[in-house]
Amino acid sequence: VQLQASGGGLVQAGGSLRLSCAASARYAMGWFRQAPGKEREFVALISWSDDYTWYSDSVKGRFTISRDSAKNTVYLQMNGLKPEDTAVYYCAADLSSIANMKNPDEYKYWGQGTLVTVSS
Repeated sequence: VQLQASGGGLVQAGGSLRLSCAASARYAMGWFRQAPGKEREFVALISWSDDYTWYSDSVKGRFTISRDSAKNTVYLQMNGLKPEDTAVYYCAADLSSIANMKNPDEYKYWGQGTLVTVSS
């Protein structure tokens, strides 16, 4: 399975970015982020069927995860960005159990990461 993440960049606080993760197969897909000196943090997850989505409290109401099934691509629309959102963002796939969605060790495949920098 290959995951290709893209869409990161530099944006001012309050701005928006859309991250993409192209996959070679269909899975429940998650986004994580890792800021310098911090552990990798769960951001969002979309179920295999697209029926359910989950978000961390820190991004709920500002970020939206979605999928284009025809392109096998999952998106993370990020609005109202804050300097504390600055991190490398990773997409992940093949989660062992929804109950463990926030544990990065439970995902089998990872994209290469894309850097998001939010200036104040």
